[in-house]
Amino acid sequence: MNIRYGAPAIEESTEEERFRYIKEHFQCLNDCDMCGICAMYHNQDPQLVYRDYIEGRRTFEEITQEYR
Repeated sequence: MNIRYGAPAIEESTEEERFRYIKEHFQCLNDCDMCGICAMYHNQDPQLVYRDYIEGRRTFEEITQEYR
């Protein structure tokens, strides 16, 4: 069983694996008061926010720091 904590490193993952991580990690719960994802990313879809990460151009951490 492969347990992963945190976003897959660009050099150790495929684009598909990074896309799947973002899609699973940032699932819409349809309850904005409980979730906060929309507010954190200024109503942008996390798949668009993390496009450079998914495509292997920037790390997950670099992009996340922009929104903190």
